[in-house]
Amino acid sequence: MYLIDSHCHLDRLDLTPYKGDLNQALNAAHDRGVSHFLAVSVTLDDVAGLKDLARQYPSVFASAGVHPLQDLPHEPTIEELVKEAEDELIVAVGETGLDYHYAPDTKDLQKERFKRHLLAAQKVNKPVIIHTRDAKEDTLDMLEQYGPDAGGVLHCFTEDLDMARRGIALGYYVSISGIVTFRNADQVREVAAKIPLDSLLVETDSPYLAPVPHRGKKCEPQYVRDVAEFIAAQRGISYDELAMQTTANFFRLFKGAVPKAVAEQ
Repeated sequence: MYLIDSHCHLDRLDLTPYKGDLNQALNAAHDRGVSHFLAVSVTLDDVAGLKDLARQYPSVFASAGVHPLQDLPHEPTIEELVKEAEDELIVAVGETGLDYHYAPDTKDLQKERFKRHLLAAQKVNKPVIIHTRDAKEDTLDMLEQYGPDAGGVLHCFTEDLDMARRGIALGYYVSISGIVTFRNADQVREVAAKIPLDSLLVETDSPYLAPVPHRGKKCEPQYVRDVAEFIAAQRGISYDELAMQTTANFFRLFKGAVPKAVAEQ
């Protein structure tokens, strides 16, 4: 039974253990049952390289967007976002969203950037990948006002169960990263255990947030297996059931992502 790493930054991986060869890192993940990867953009400068990866590797999909904390000399317009996101190699808009934890003084800028991403996602009819931290009500309000019909995902979710349930009610999925294995992550474990299985995705957010038992290492896509096994145990279900459902959820959400046989890698 195969898994999908629904959020990773393949262009930022530490490939030292693989002598600089991304193919070896992807094969290491395949060996642990990971069939596909969504390579996520944090700035529009990333997009061309991520599209190249999607062309080169059948198991890789790509997104286009700007992280809410990214400092830019020029704010992308809706038209610029649409131009990048309408490419058939791009399956989602983002990551985008709101993060008031690290930069509360940039709230207004973040909200305007987020709004432009949501409107661009509407125009291209693709889902959004949302980064949200300490911005619960503003995030939900903006999704309610401007969220695309295609929905999206609250990625690397660290907020409370109430926010997860309200996001799901708006048509969004919730993605859990390796944070769920951290000692002080009780809130994340509650969300992972209690939200409907058909609204759940799993991810690494690599090269960040390596799960237990890999803490202290650079995260990589193969570790999504550890995340999935941990969540399955928390929910009292088999790993195979969780893998099957989260994979189905991924392809239901990201309709532009066409599954390819693992052997094609």
